[in-house]
Amino acid sequence: RIPLITIHHFPMRPNGQLFPALPSPAVRLAGTVSDWLFWRATKDVDNAQRHDLGLTRATVRSSTRIAERGSLEIQAYDAVCFPGLAEEWAKWAAHRPFVGALTMELATEADAEVESWIAAGTPPICFATGSIPVESPKDTLDMISAAGAQLDERVLLCAGGTDFSEMPIPDHVKVVGVANYARVFAASKAVVHHGGSGTTAYSLRAGVPTLILWSSADQPYWGNQLERLKVGASRRFSKTTSESLVADLHRILTPDYAIRARELATKMTKPRDSITKAADLFEGAAARRNG
Repeated sequence: RIPLITIHHFPMRPNGQLFPALPSPAVRLAGTVSDWLFWRATKDVDNAQRHDLGLTRATVRSSTRIAERGSLEIQAYDAVCFPGLAEEWAKWAAHRPFVGALTMELATEADAEVESWIAAGTPPICFATGSIPVESPKDTLDMISAAGAQLDERVLLCAGGTDFSEMPIPDHVKVVGVANYARVFAASKAVVHHGGSGTTAYSLRAGVPTLILWSSADQPYWGNQLERLKVGASRRFSKTTSESLVADLHRILTPDYAIRARELATKMTKPRDSITKAADLFEGAAARRNG
């Protein structure tokens, strides 16, 4: 009887909003089937653990058990990112509250240097490669710098987990390691990243157009939503070329994308409010259990 709280960084429960280009009933059915197949693949392990804990065998998938139990499923993203989802899940509203992304916005050692570089010229296009190293750092740097040169834009490359230190850096490119996305993105003309839930939240809150070059996991879902909301574009990273990168950036750098991105940012939950609401929900769940 210990309270169970799950945190979802994108809509994991079956719904009709993940693939906007497809009919909602079909998307919802596909999610339900996928959920069931996962349960079939893991139920023996699940029940072995339950046996060791002295619990009865489970006969339905865990997501169903969680819903029937009325456990708290915190949606750590904004409902505005998935139009129609809050209405679709209305009957679970009390158990699936939307709190917004739980981003920390921590300062980094590079902040002063980066802000000084940004202030010395026009707002750059910011590329954030994420914590997982890219497979071909040189090719990636060449493609990014070439795109910036062709568009006559400065480029800020937040390298994250990729080492670009042994490579010549063009004059219009600034390479840093870990950076404060909240401050850097807000000072940029556009942002290009892998499409993780946290990074996407930073770019949407910053109110700048975003290009997602995705690989796996929840990344393509976030790319779908940016396309749907018309605040950005998306493409599989492995299919990205110098030509496609320039074309995608040229598309999202048009004024209409900037206007829509700024408007959407006003509808996003503020970081402090997201964290406060999540903490209140945790404490509330614990208090009900102790009571």
